[in-house]
Amino acid sequence: MVALSDVGATETLALPGDGLREGIVQRLRDVLGDDLVDSLVKPGDDVWVRVRTSAWRAAGLALRDVIGCEYFCFLSAIDWLPSPFGRGEDDPTQPAPSRDDTIRQGYTGGETRMQVFARVTNINEHFGVTIKADVPDDDPTVDSWIAVYAGANWHEREAHEMFGIGFAGHNDLRNMYLPMEFEGHPLRKDFPLLARIVKPWPGIVDVEPLPGGDDEEEEETAPTT
Repeated sequence: MVALSDVGATETLALPGDGLREGIVQRLRDVLGDDLVDSLVKPGDDVWVRVRTSAWRAAGLALRDVIGCEYFCFLSAIDWLPSPFGRGEDDPTQPAPSRDDTIRQGYTGGETRMQVFARVTNINEHFGVTIKADVPDDDPTVDSWIAVYAGANWHEREAHEMFGIGFAGHNDLRNMYLPMEFEGHPLRKDFPLLARIVKPWPGIVDVEPLPGGDDEEEEETAPTT
């Protein structure tokens, strides 16, 4: 052990590691090899891993059978494309502000616009793992997790409906919220939400005086001519 007085002024003491979560990453790497692309461990907090798209199902099996994450929390997707329509709080009567349209995929990075991610938990050792994989731009399809976690059924249907992602092996990707003939996928960033284009929402809104407010009182007390 190094005494604090012996540490140089420019050195930074290392934070304590997290053997549990670092061990999870290593065990996954032992099973998946190069298919585990990247990982992030926040000591005492959480662990994120990214795997190759082709290893999505294999990674789910490894999390269930090797890591002991038998509890499935959720599965969804995210579109990292900055919205081409701006933000809801932008004033449409003013010139559009300049924007940075760089795609940034968050923790553990990525190479595509959309990613699928899931959360699973080991309820015996009390830890969870967030796992994600790139969704190919030219063929937005990944393997289904239904055979791994039966609870993924509903979540994959929602991701298919809202993001247009296919799940190979899922034989019932029917819409749950929208008519089957509905065109487009509402949670993609380039899906035009006309209500927000015509009138900003939920930022700038028209404010009308409430009954009994100051404006009404002024009208009632104003002198007549």
